[in-house]
Amino acid sequence: MQPTASERAAYNGLTQAEPTLPSSSYWDGESYQRDLDAIWYKNWLLVCREADLAQPLAFRRFRIGTQDIIVLRDDTGALRAFHNTCRHRGSQLCQESEGRLKARLITCPYHAWSYSLRGDLVRVPSKSLPDGFDKADHPLYRVALSVWRGFVFINLREDAAGSAQASFDAASGNLGNWPLETLVSGHVLRKVMHCNWKIFWENFNECLHCPGVHKDLSRLVPIYGRGLMSRHDDPEWTRHADNDAPEFSGGLRAGAETWSRDGQTHGPVFSGLTPAERAAGQTYATSLPSMFIVGHVDYVRTVRLVPLGPEQTELVAEWLFAPEALAVTDLDNIVAFGAQVLEEDAAICEVNQRGLRSMRHQAGVLMPEEYDLHRFHNWVRERHAAL
Repeated sequence: MQPTASERAAYNGLTQAEPTLPSSSYWDGESYQRDLDAIWYKNWLLVCREADLAQPLAFRRFRIGTQDIIVLRDDTGALRAFHNTCRHRGSQLCQESEGRLKARLITCPYHAWSYSLRGDLVRVPSKSLPDGFDKADHPLYRVALSVWRGFVFINLREDAAGSAQASFDAASGNLGNWPLETLVSGHVLRKVMHCNWKIFWENFNECLHCPGVHKDLSRLVPIYGRGLMSRHDDPEWTRHADNDAPEFSGGLRAGAETWSRDGQTHGPVFSGLTPAERAAGQTYATSLPSMFIVGHVDYVRTVRLVPLGPEQTELVAEWLFAPEALAVTDLDNIVAFGAQVLEEDAAICEVNQRGLRSMRHQAGVLMPEEYDLHRFHNWVRERHAAL
């Protein structure tokens, strides 16, 4: 029996074949530059957590495309971000990747122009200044900064408005019951993937690959083993709409509590979660193009992406726990499982990347379950069109 119009409206899947982005958009240098100009230089990007810059004068450098940015905590405790460029003749100011400034000034190593930690030019060592020269006209190039629940974001647009909170996908889960601000780092994984940044997001947005690529994850989250991400991905979802079995409703397999090698928690569970949040097993929030965060019942996992070139992307994953949990949590059991999933994703993304150079392959075609890829592709197309 064919589904009714209202039933089909609840179905997530695409109902007609849709083309992917052009194959060249994943390896062509000019396409990569358009991605930088239209997306990476104009959206809120995760760079670190507030805890990474806990003390006054702490700083970190971040590179996005060709742009070198300093994020620091000034002597009053405020977080600030600047281009790592002197206003004199453009010299790089800081060469270290992170650390603590030796003084309450940022001094150019080339000609010793000095700036306050608020970015104001305060000293020029020249014996005299040109007529009409006003130090107030030559501050550091400021970069917009926004803190969302302990996570630090920057936006390279000169006229950046709004906040990082507004950058989260409207379909994202609500992580309001997770104590994100007070969590501490238990493990960090850094990896350079040999694929375009969009390939990783495409992989993130579908589970057709899950049965073949993520066998352990598919056993833990049975709906993934069916190649689906949620109940409404199945065109026949109405037949089992009242079935709470995890292969239909989502959630973890019977008896499992979290993402770990054995499916069990290995430390205290967050006390503020609702029964539905506990049962879900994973709650995702996404901020394109740079990050997603996953709330589990006993820890939080973040993944940050940085494009390194048309066919290279850095992935930084971090596992966050309540401070009192670190001493009693079996980190290996938890981290090993999440790292395995990410390594599997990275490997298959690289396989995808290697096939895209075929002179015959101009574009691909999306299947019904890849509706979120279509949404992502349209997001990219819209931003390119706005350039």
